[in-house]
Amino acid sequence: MSRETLQLTLDPVDNQRLANLCGQFNAHLQQIERRLNVEIANRGNQFKITGLVQAIKATEAILQMLFNDAASEEITPEQIHLSMQKANIEDIVQPAPVDDSQAEVFIKTKRGVLKGRGSNQRAYLQKILAHDINFGVGPAGTGKTYLAVACAVEAL
Repeated sequence: MSRETLQLTLDPVDNQRLANLCGQFNAHLQQIERRLNVEIANRGNQFKITGLVQAIKATEAILQMLFNDAASEEITPEQIHLSMQKANIEDIVQPAPVDDSQAEVFIKTKRGVLKGRGSNQRAYLQKILAHDINFGVGPAGTGKTYLAVACAVEAL
């Protein structure tokens, strides 16, 4: 797999918005770089993203979404993490499993059907259904309690 480079321009030019997006000492950009294994260089509203093609496309989409959000609210590391979760980044960063051990698990509720968004959520749901006791450990806001309660309601 070869590394590629993408030039991205975020408009309109608004230094306050760009500072909000990048974070103090570019902490927000570094968080995205570590998670997606890309390199992000910026000068003003010009961004240069280097990495694998899928990771570059995901980074571009996340930067656009966060730049739009930066106009009206303060960007936090938690918000960046959740935006990457929404974009199913885990499926892009990690190759898809070869075996069929991670088949889709659906939970039926009165309000609709729930399923895991990323590979970690799908694995968590499978383990909940396969074992009597499970421990879900991870960052806040990733859906651990929500999925566990949904499984409990379905079992009830």
